[in-house]
Order: sequence, then structure tokens, then C-alpha cells
Amino acid sequence: MSLRTLTSAAILGAALAFSTIPHPAQAQNLRVMSGDTSSVLRVPMNRAVVVESDAPFAELSVANPGIADIATLSDRTIYVLGKSPGRTTLTLLGQDGRLLANVEVRVAPDIAEFKERLGQILPGEPIEVRTANDGIVLSGVVSSIARLDRALELAERYAPERVSNLMSVGGTQQVMLKVRFAEMQRSVSKNLTSSLAATDSNTGVGFGAATQTYAQGNNFANLFDKNNATNVASATPRAGSFAVGFTAGSLQFSVLLEALETKGMVRTLAEPNLTALSGQAARFLAGGEYPIPVVDDSGSVTILYKPFGVELDFVPRVVDGDIINLELKAAVSGIDTTVTVQNGGFSVNAFSRRETSTTVEMRDGQSFAIAGLLQDDFRDLNGQVPWLGDIPILGTLFRSAQYAREQSELVIIVTPHLVTPTRGEALALPTDRVQIPNEKDLFLLGKVSKDRPVRGAAGEVARQDFNGSYGYVME
Repeated sequence: MSLRTLTSAAILGAALAFSTIPHPAQAQNLRVMSGDTSSVLRVPMNRAVVVESDAPFAELSVANPGIADIATLSDRTIYVLGKSPGRTTLTLLGQDGRLLANVEVRVAPDIAEFKERLGQILPGEPIEVRTANDGIVLSGVVSSIARLDRALELAERYAPERVSNLMSVGGTQQVMLKVRFAEMQRSVSKNLTSSLAATDSNTGVGFGAATQTYAQGNNFANLFDKNNATNVASATPRAGSFAVGFTAGSLQFSVLLEALETKGMVRTLAEPNLTALSGQAARFLAGGEYPIPVVDDSGSVTILYKPFGVELDFVPRVVDGDIINLELKAAVSGIDTTVTVQNGGFSVNAFSRRETSTTVEMRDGQSFAIAGLLQDDFRDLNGQVPWLGDIPILGTLFRSAQYAREQSELVIIVTPHLVTPTRGEALALPTDRVQIPNEKDLFLLGKVSKDRPVRGAAGEVARQDFNGSYGYVME
């Protein structure tokens, strides 16, 4: 045999030997078994369902025992217990190892009991309850925020932290708040003082006595006019002063009586109105901002602005039906020119402020007096010349009395209303019935404005006048 023939035979034998060794990839070929797909098996959590198979099974298994637990009652009957929300697969095998079925098991919260409890606690509310994955979905339109919160709280008991809220609140959810600030201040003061002077025209010796209240007045200086005591009556005038002068020989007598009574009354009334959506904050300011210079650590002066006027901040919440919860802060402030502070070379006025902050709850249209202040200040001063003021009857000329009383009464009343938008034609503005005059009305007739008729619903409001009983009386 030649060498060429031996080489060919060796190559052929090696090829046949390698072809008989099994390839690793061919050993891993798998065939996925598929059986009849049954309908989805829904099992409430913590409830059991008994399932019956059409064909007897030999083996069964569940993919996730933590979601559903199974037990066999017979070769055709299965006991399935829902343990926790989720999805898993139940597999059934026959006697010959053939796949009978793959069953999808869905465990969800027990919404049947939840629906029953929801109907008992919130009767008449059209709330729809569904399950989604392992949670509860609530949808529908409820009548108030309070009922919505109750439904969510109850759902949390059945599916903690797995509740989806798709509910909305129906009805009127916009609140108009009407606040009335009413303040009355009344002051009364009475003063009575006297001064007496006597001079001798020959010697020029004089005697005088006056109370401290009016001792610095010009009238008292004229009491010592020894040349003509009757000139006291024509001295520098003072409010409430009465002077008498007469002569007896070389003696001249002058008497000055000063009596003054003042009365004053101040009425302050503000009625801000503001509308906001339920649960949303709203702010109202009618006034201005007062500049206040502030000196920092480096010595430079900066300007801060302090708001003043009528301020209103409130957060309305429609709790249930027409019950409204109000969280509000109201204030009325103004510049007080009687108190001045010097700051860095600037003169800054003080502020007088009335402020209240509270939370109340009431029905639509009801009113609350959320703040009130009744203040009564009384001062009574009596001054006299020592010993002389104690003389009966004549001692009156050597005494002075001052009486002052200040009364202040403040009331803040709030009234909420549930409101809905309306057409713009039905609203009236303060300028709707006022028209700019033409040249004829201004120069010839002296009119600074003309009444303009307004039609429609706004005209009915605009034609209303301000006549009638109004105001406040403080006894």
C-alpha cells in the first residue's frame, strides 16, 4: 500500500470518529409544554376558593406560595387560599406527566366587604370601587371633602398604602368671605382752672396765684398789668377763657377763669370681600406700604417697607355640604402721627394696629363675631395751691380740675358664602352710573359728574342708593 493511500485512510477515520461524539448544544434542546389556558382565577385576600378540574391530575404546584396557598381535596378538586395581593400561576399535570392547564391566580383585597362597609358609612355616595394589581381604585363624584376623606381612610384599612384616589368633589367649592371691621372711638375731656392777681398801683407790689395747668399762658402774664386791670379781658385769647378785672382805690384785682370741654368721635368701618377656592389661600390688602429706614451693621441705611391698611388672609375649606371651615387672619392698621421715632437721622411714625388670627367653622351665610374689644380709659386730675385751695368756696379760685374719658369699641364679624360664577352683565361697578361731564355741564351748570343709566341686572344694583338706617351708637 502506498503512502498516499495510508494518509487518505487516516483522515477518513478521524472524520468518522469526531462525527460520533454528541454536540453539547444538541443536548440542551427543550420543548415548552403548553396546555389549555383557563380563565383567570380571582381569589379575595384571606378568602378561599374551591376549584374543580375536568380531568384528574397527578401533580399541582403554585409559582409563589406567598401569594396563594393550595391544597388538594381530591384528584379533581383544589383548595386555593388568597394570602397577599398579587399574581401567580397554578400548574396542573396529568398521570402521564402531560400538562393539563396553567391557571393565572389573581389575589386582590376583599372589595366585597369594603363595598358593604362603604355603603353603610357613606350612604348615597356614588363611589365606584375597583381593584388594580394589588390595590384599590376609588372613582366617582362625592358631595364633600369630608366624605372623600372618610372613603380614603376606610380604603386604607383594606389596602394600606395601595389606594388610588380618582374621586372628585362636586357641588360649590368656592367661598366668598365678607369681613366687617367696625370701630367707634369717643373722647370727652373737661378742664377748669382759675388764676387770681392783685396789685397796688402806688407801691407796685402785686400778688398772684395760679394753678399749674394754665400758669404758662399769656393771659396769666397780663393779670399783673398794674396800669389797667381791665385790659385782662382783651388779653391774648385762649379757648374757654373768661377774665374779670376791677379797681378799688389803688388796688387792682384780676380774675381769670378757664373752662373748656371737648368732645370727639371717630367711626371706622371697612368691609373687605374676597373669594377663594376651597383649600386654597387668598390674600387681600387695601392700603399701602410705609418706608422704614434701617441701619445695618456696616452703618449703611436700607429701606424696608411695612404694609398698612386693611389686610385679610384666609384659607376656606368646604367640609361637608354647606359647612365651611375658615382659617383666617384679619388686621386693620394705620400710621400714628402722635408717636415718632428717630432712626438714623430719619423721623419714623408708629403704627396703630388691630389684628386677629383664628379658625372657626360655620354654615353658609352664618356670621361670627370673631373679635371684640371694649376699652374705657378714665383720668381725673385735681391741682390746687397749697392751703389756699382748701378754703371753702373761695378755694375754688385756687384749684384746677381736669377730667378725661376715652371709650373705644371694636368688632370684627366674618360671614362666608358659597358662591358660583355668574355672567359679567349681572355685576355692577362703582363707576357704572357715573359719567364724565361735558363742557356745558362742567362750566355752565357746575356739574362734576353725570348719572349714566345702566340696564339689566347691573342697573338694578346701580340704582340702589345709600339712604336708610346705618351706623353704630355707643352709650
